[in-house]
Amino acid sequence: MYQTLAVAVGVLYLGGFFKKKVKVLEKFCIPAPVVGGIIFAVVSCLLHVFGIVEFQFDETLKTVCMVMFFTSVGFQANLKVLKAGGKSLVIFLLCLIVLIFTQNAVAVGLAKLLGIDSLVGMCTGSIPMVGGHGTSGAFGSVLEDFGLKGATTLCTAAATFGLVIGSIMGGPIGRRLILKHDLLKTAVAEDASILEEDEEKHHRSVSMYAPAAYQLAIAMGIGTIVSWLLSQTGMTFPIYIGSMIVAAFMRNIGEYGGKLHIHMGEINDIGGICLSLFLGIAMITLQLWQLAELALPMVILLLAQVILMAMFSYFVVYNVMGRDYDAAILAAGTCGFGMGATPNAMANMQALTEKFVPSIKAYMLVPIVGSMFADFINSLVITGFINFIN
Repeated sequence: MYQTLAVAVGVLYLGGFFKKKVKVLEKFCIPAPVVGGIIFAVVSCLLHVFGIVEFQFDETLKTVCMVMFFTSVGFQANLKVLKAGGKSLVIFLLCLIVLIFTQNAVAVGLAKLLGIDSLVGMCTGSIPMVGGHGTSGAFGSVLEDFGLKGATTLCTAAATFGLVIGSIMGGPIGRRLILKHDLLKTAVAEDASILEEDEEKHHRSVSMYAPAAYQLAIAMGIGTIVSWLLSQTGMTFPIYIGSMIVAAFMRNIGEYGGKLHIHMGEINDIGGICLSLFLGIAMITLQLWQLAELALPMVILLLAQVILMAMFSYFVVYNVMGRDYDAAILAAGTCGFGMGATPNAMANMQALTEKFVPSIKAYMLVPIVGSMFADFINSLVITGFINFIN
């Protein structure tokens, strides 16, 4: 267990080193654990193929870090912000829910047409697309429990593909919408203070990291009971779902009751550290040789997701969000977190707003929906799909 953790941290450093040296990795916001992990996985694969050595790792801490990260995500679910965001935020959130359902429906439907396991389809649906590498590592193990060998490897490969493509396609789609419909005339200056959460909630203090860790531990502990109760329904849930739900309750009790102070800044930091360690361990345990026979179906499934994302952002998000400049920027942002992660969405929008004019509305909605609600909703929908197809 200790050696596994040490190797995972070594992979983090390796990835960070290559990100500094290879600019394209920084440009597409590829996480350091993924960069280092892929290098390690390739070397590990070659050593296995030539019969030199095969590594065996202890994944105990992978599960602990995964649960702690997703518990920190649960603390993000602030209903006050959702309420304050008004109509636009609710509509954008509904767009996300429709996207998650559609990604999974396309993935499962196409997998059946190709004559392969529906669970392989799920490996290219919203697990890697909206979920990214964190959700891929978490649900990969769930799919493996259902008998899909190499599911984590498939999900991680799809998530890496999504990060790159989501970053490439967002800017051109937003630019085309802006120029085609002459949307600059609809750009309006807005109050940048709207929906800004109280900065005090995100203020970091050294003395507050211990209480933040304790709040995470309490949510995780109570969450195991909630997860057990949910399992009594006969459905399969990821191990962290109870902890996410408890964390969301704690956050909103704190927001509305005022007697429980949630240390969000510190919780975010601890969650970020756990995500890096979780990804590091997940990446070094990849077995790339398991991908060979699914290479062609994976290419077809992933191309279908690219077409879906392009059409959804261009026709649905743009039209539903108001057919104006803000809607075009939101469409570009949706490509980012719909196929990768929130940082990719912000990078897409930044590229456009630097060329044209700022969009306060887009900069406000995308981080809230992408960071605070996407993983939470996605986990629930994925769980429903997995139980439905099994």
